Amino acid sequence: MSIVPYRKSERRPRRKPLDQAQVVRAALALLDEVGLDELTMRRLAERLGVKAASLYRHVRNKDELLVLLGDEISGEIPFPNPAGGWREQLVEAAWNVRRGLLAHRDGARVLASTAPFGPRRLRHIDTLLGILRAGGLSDRDAARAAYHANNFVTEFAADEARFAAFAREPGASRRTLLADVRRTFRSLPRAEYPNIVDLADHLAYDDVDALFEFGIELLLRGLLAFAKRRP
Repeated sequence: MSIVPYRKSERRPRRKPLDQAQVVRAALALLDEVGLDELTMRRLAERLGVKAASLYRHVRNKDELLVLLGDEISGEIPFPNPAGGWREQLVEAAWNVRRGLLAHRDGARVLASTAPFGPRRLRHIDTLLGILRAGGLSDRDAARAAYHANNFVTEFAADEARFAAFAREPGASRRTLLADVRRTFRSLPRAEYPNIVDLADHLAYDDVDALFEFGIELLLRGLLAFAKRRP
């Protein structure tokens, strides 16, 4: 009779089955690391330790993944306090969305490049429409105003993120980049570009929050004008 020495069996821990929520969370983390242009299904599969084919059981393609990412980002953005007036709610919503988009690398680009689907994203849209209707806008004007308000905040955040990326390059900073822009504008031929030369300091003004507040104020004044003309 042969005696087999006792050996403790070392079972590998069973991997938790992959689900869509895991895929989206991993994709968001990867987005923050590499950016939208480098986010691929292959890289995401490597991050999750699976073959790319496994991902397609949970998302049809990269387009659907980006829609899900847009919804995930939207889910992190708080809603405005409903106790405030419609103007206070609109201002708070704008700031919340801007911060939420800037919280993730290329977050604004993700939302700008995808259809507004997903339950959490749709709730933000519905909330914005409700705020605008509460402000006295007609249904048609509320729908149109929501479109432009969303574009303003999303593109503002996208532009802000692009500029921040330039400023992170070696030897660059926001202050030096804006100083270069001002010098370039002032050096233009005044006979051809008199207004750019005169407004060089204002065109490259280094207060992004003040610029955002000005945009919101423009939006609010326009909305008030439309609300007053409603019969």
